[in-house]
Amino acid sequence: MTSTASSTDPRQDLAPYDREPSWRRRLRRFGHEADPAGPAGDVRDRLAPPYAEPGPRLWAALGVPPRAAGFLARRSGWIGPLLVTLLAGVLRFWHLGSPKAVIFDETYYAKDAWAIVHRGFEVNWDKNANDLILSSGGHLPIPSDAAYVVHPPVGKYVIGLGELMFGFNPFGWRFMTALLGTLSVLMLCRIGRRLFRSTFLGCLAGTLMAVDGLHFVMSRTSLLDGVLMFFVLAAFGCLLIDRDRARARLAAALPVDADGRVRPDAHTAGTVRLGWRPWRWLAGLMMGLAIGTKWNGLYILAAFCVLAVLWDVGARRVAGARRPYRAVLLRDTGVTFLATVPVAIITYIWSWAGWIFSPADGTGGYFRNWAATDGRGSSWSWLFPDWWRSLWHYEHEVYKFHVGLSSPHTYQSNPWSWIVDGRPVSYFYESPAPGADGCPADAGDKCAREVLALGTPMLWWAACAALVYVLWRWFFRRDWRAGAIACGVAAGYLPWFLYQERTIFFFYAVVFVPFLCLAVTMLIGAILGPPGASDTRRVAGATGAGVLVLLITWNFIYFWPLYTGTAIPIEDWRARMWLDTWV
Repeated sequence: MTSTASSTDPRQDLAPYDREPSWRRRLRRFGHEADPAGPAGDVRDRLAPPYAEPGPRLWAALGVPPRAAGFLARRSGWIGPLLVTLLAGVLRFWHLGSPKAVIFDETYYAKDAWAIVHRGFEVNWDKNANDLILSSGGHLPIPSDAAYVVHPPVGKYVIGLGELMFGFNPFGWRFMTALLGTLSVLMLCRIGRRLFRSTFLGCLAGTLMAVDGLHFVMSRTSLLDGVLMFFVLAAFGCLLIDRDRARARLAAALPVDADGRVRPDAHTAGTVRLGWRPWRWLAGLMMGLAIGTKWNGLYILAAFCVLAVLWDVGARRVAGARRPYRAVLLRDTGVTFLATVPVAIITYIWSWAGWIFSPADGTGGYFRNWAATDGRGSSWSWLFPDWWRSLWHYEHEVYKFHVGLSSPHTYQSNPWSWIVDGRPVSYFYESPAPGADGCPADAGDKCAREVLALGTPMLWWAACAALVYVLWRWFFRRDWRAGAIACGVAAGYLPWFLYQERTIFFFYAVVFVPFLCLAVTMLIGAILGPPGASDTRRVAGATGAGVLVLLITWNFIYFWPLYTGTAIPIEDWRARMWLDTWV
C-alpha cells in the first residue's frame, strides 16, 4: 500500500503550487500564504526567531561617543521602554489630585477601598459622606454596617493601598490606578518588542497607549476597569514569555545535522516535555486577580487558555510532530489546565479572605452569616463549610443583579459604538464663571470643566482599519501575532454583545485598549515597509507612518483639557464635541 499510495497520486508530477488544495489556491488571490516551512532552513529560527539587532547610528548622530553609543544600542530594549514609561508617568501623575472631587463611580470604589483595607469588607456610608471626606481630609469614622456590593474585592484592595500610603483623598485613591496605568505602558512596550521582535515597534505601541485618552483618564480615576486591564495585560505578557521559552526549549531538544542546522524531528516534537513552565503559572495568578477585580475576566481566561493551547500546537507542528494536537493533549494540556484554571480559582477565592474571616454573627461582611440563618438546614450543609455556602449564595445574588441590570443611564452605550468612540462617559463637569476655578478672566462667557472618558479619536479610528488588517493578516497570512492581537481584542470586546440590553458603558473598553495599540502598531509596521524594501518605499512608508503618529499625538494634546478637567471657554469646549453623541 505504501508504494501505490504515491504512484496513484494524480498530483505527484505537478509543481508544489499546483499540488496545493484548490481552496488554498483560491485564497492566494487575497494574499494567503501557506506555512513557509521548508526542509532547507534552520527550524530554530522559526521556533525562536532572534530580535533585530539595533545599531548605534542613532546615538552617534546625536553626538554620543562610539563606546557609549554601542552600550546604549545594546541596552535599547530597556532604555527605550523606560523612556516611554517616564513620559506616561509624568502625564498620569501631573495634578493627579485634580479635580478635588469624588468623580463618577469613585463614589463607590474609593469608599469601598477605604473600608475593605480597614475592615475586610465594604460598608454603607452616609449620603453626605463625599462632602465630609473632602472637607475633613478623609478623617471620619468608618461605618460598621456591611454593604451589598456587586464586584469582587481585588480592585478595591489595590485602590486601598494608595489610600493607606497617601490618605483618604483624591490623590490617595487615584495613586494606584495611575501607577498601574504607567506600568502597563512599560509592559506593552516590552510585549510589543517580544511580539514584533523590534524595540522600535514595541516602544511605538507603548507610546500610542500613553497618548490614548481612555487609558489616560482611567489611569487617573479610581475605577476597577483600569486595574482589570493591568492584570489582563500582565497575563498576556506572561503567556508570551512562556511561549518563547517553551519554543526555545523545544528547539534545543531537536537534533542538529552535519551542517549545524536544527532539523524537525517527529519523535522529539511529539514526546519531549517542556517542564512546569513557571510563566504559565504566573499567568494563571494574574488571571485570578483579573477575575477577582471584575467577572468579565472569566471570558479572557477562557480565550487565553485556548490561545496558549494553540501556541503549543503550532510549536510542536513546526518542530515536526505528525500529530501535534495529540502531542499537546498528552504533554502540555495537563500543565496548561493546572497552571491556569485551578490557580485562577484559588486566587479568586483567596481574594475574599477579608470577607471570609470576618465575623459570622451578623457583624461581618454582607451575607457572611447567611448559611447560619436563612441557609440553615440546606442539603449541602454537611459537605461545605458555612463560609463557602454563604459565599456561593452571595455570588449567586450578584450574578442575578448583573444579568438583570437594565436601569437607564445617561451615558450608557451599545458595544457596537465603542470601537468608533461613539458614546464617551462624562465623569465630571462644572461651569465655572470667568476668573474662577481656572476659567480665564477674559473668557466673556462661562467656561466648561470636564473629565471625559474618550479614546483619542484618531487612534481609535485608525484602530478600525488596523483591526481589518490584523484579521486579514491572521486569516490569509497565518500570522500568529495577528491572531494573538485579535484574541485579546475579541476576549475583551465580544462578550459585551451578549448583554446589549444591559446597562453598560464605553469605559469597559479600556480592557482591550492595549491590543488596539498593538494592532495599530502592526499596521504602522506594514506601512513602514518590509525588510529589504527600496529606499523610495522606505521613505514613503516612514512619511505616512510619521504623519499618522503625529496626528494621534496632536489629537491627544487637543483633547487634553477634556481629559484633565482643565477649564476652557465654552466655545472651545463646543469645538471639541466632534460628534453629537459626545455631549
